[in-house]
Amino acid sequence: MRTTLVASLVLSASVLLACGGAEPPTPAPPPPPPVAPPPAPLTSAAPTDSAPAAPAMTPEEEKKAKAKKELDEDRAKWQEANNTELARWTPDLRAQATKLAGATYPNLQAGMKAILPSPVRVPGDANRDKYRHPAETLGFFGIKPSMTVLEIGPGEGWYSELLAPLLAAKGKLIDTSGDPNGPADSRGTFYAQRWAAFLAKSPELFGKVQTDVIDGKAPNLSAIPAGSLDAVLVMREVHGMVNGNTFNTWLSECRKALKPNGILGIEEHRAKDGADPVESSKKGYVPQQYVIDTVQSAGFKLAGKSEINANAKDTKDYPEGVWALPPTYERGDKDKDTLTAIGESDRMTLKFTKAPDGWTPPKK
Repeated sequence: MRTTLVASLVLSASVLLACGGAEPPTPAPPPPPPVAPPPAPLTSAAPTDSAPAAPAMTPEEEKKAKAKKELDEDRAKWQEANNTELARWTPDLRAQATKLAGATYPNLQAGMKAILPSPVRVPGDANRDKYRHPAETLGFFGIKPSMTVLEIGPGEGWYSELLAPLLAAKGKLIDTSGDPNGPADSRGTFYAQRWAAFLAKSPELFGKVQTDVIDGKAPNLSAIPAGSLDAVLVMREVHGMVNGNTFNTWLSECRKALKPNGILGIEEHRAKDGADPVESSKKGYVPQQYVIDTVQSAGFKLAGKSEINANAKDTKDYPEGVWALPPTYERGDKDKDTLTAIGESDRMTLKFTKAPDGWTPPKK
């Protein structure tokens, strides 16, 4: 029986082996799912052909951008120069300014003798005296220390630093200016701010100067009492008035503000005879006969012509206009020696007086 049991076990094992009954091997694990690569940074993505291009600036936008760039550059240059000028005003210089403005000058000549060599003037301004002949020019106009004088368009104050102390004790100086609180991108606003800073640097010298804020496109002198001015000075400003089509308006306003027989003094870059006034004004020059005819038609008598500020070397044909010449030097260092040798522009110097109502200019 034992033999039979063993045989049965052997037979069972043989059957299991024949049928694959052994334990199967452990299967290999499946491979992990593929991992997607991280997305590329947006900044490194190449632009597609469909990306819209930046729109090109219009000619007007280009013009505005250029004007803004130039204005920003001019502001920066002026700020640097102004800081240098402010640092120059020591207590000693302020004492000299106080003495100069407090003096009572018996006449123009005495005033100019004291003021012209004074260190209160901006460094370099005296270098222009040989071209501008300030004592002779103001003397030709008949300016006196006791007068009330309006200076139209003082610029950077070249004449103002002479007139302010001259008139401080017995007379009065009024200067026109734009609005210093105007639009920040306006060149007129910059000029007005520059003028305000010029006056503020020395209350001792300029504390009595009155500023009349004017809209240059529509000039109006109504803030000045009618018939109160002894003289109006227009120094190298007529070309801007002609170019801006405001010359006749300015003349009308000046006539109302002047006393009877009051003086209108004009110094202006002189264009060639027969030049078109509007076209030449764009280059900074105006024909002399045109100025005389226009001013007389506005109710002024021509009282005199002077060649004090004439310059036969001025060819008047510069692409940059009068601004190619000193002191502007629009070309920079290019041709600077040649332009310096020419000097400042050829200028007319004309004196007019306010004519009575109803007066008519003489016939040519």
